[in-house]
Amino acid sequence: MPLIALTGGIASGKSTIARRLAEHGAVIVDADRIVRDVQAPGTPVLAAIADAFGEGVLAEDGSLDRAALGAIVFGDQEQLRRLNEIVHPAVRAESQRRFDEAAAGDPDAVVVYDVPLLVEARVDDPWDLIVVAHAPAEVRLRRLVELRGMESGAAQERIDAQVSDERRLAVADEVIDTAGSLDETLAQADALWQRITQR
Repeated sequence: MPLIALTGGIASGKSTIARRLAEHGAVIVDADRIVRDVQAPGTPVLAAIADAFGEGVLAEDGSLDRAALGAIVFGDQEQLRRLNEIVHPAVRAESQRRFDEAAAGDPDAVVVYDVPLLVEARVDDPWDLIVVAHAPAEVRLRRLVELRGMESGAAQERIDAQVSDERRLAVADEVIDTAGSLDETLAQADALWQRITQR
């Protein structure tokens, strides 16, 4: 079972590539969804977050108030480290469970782990292939403003908070250039699928 890590900066087109690979038959394991799942009401992770950062990070319905937590950890390396120490082990365990589940369902499955924080958290895991969706920062900034309606300064902060393009590209086995048209990105994803399945 090939295990492929797919990463990229915010607004890099990573989700578009993941959807295309899913259309070809890949099993997509979404790291962001796992983060939401392990932080759901009633989970040990959410209880640990509330213990560490105070009840103020909980919404009235008992769910995580992401904005309140973000205000505490964004730009504060020490607080972010505390949060990661709570969340990352749970995400790692749950992602592995989903990889194992996919392999049990189909030993030949191509599993793609859609993971924004690969370089920060999972780069040394035993991936068969690391694929980086890449568009220059100025292109991603424009997408955040034009397509997601973000204010320019906030969009730049989000980009700056992530690992640099250079560090991301340094770990890539394959790079999909997403700066062009959607069709160009999809064609590269199709070609990648051909290479994966012919290996």
